[in-house]
Amino acid sequence: MSVNQIQVHVENIKCGGCEKSIIKGLTSIEGVSNIVIDRDQQLISVSADMSLREALVAKLKSMGYPEHGSVSGLDAGLANAKSFVSCAIGRVS
Repeated sequence: MSVNQIQVHVENIKCGGCEKSIIKGLTSIEGVSNIVIDRDQQLISVSADMSLREALVAKLKSMGYPEHGSVSGLDAGLANAKSFVSCAIGRVS
């Protein structure tokens, strides 16, 4: 596997609790390292093989941080609700 810098623009990163949850979630994917989160830009950068990008995006979406522009309507509301739960978990862990 060749390691690349993968960047994903997401929605719903609000605070340090969100960041903590995202880091914990993404480190559960084997082969992912050097996770950097830019809250202002809503940008997540990781070092990983490009074949893992789809898994990264799916994991982020399942946690309430969908790729920017990938959800709308009810799905966007659901993602926002999930991000509040992830945020709360991140704050207490």
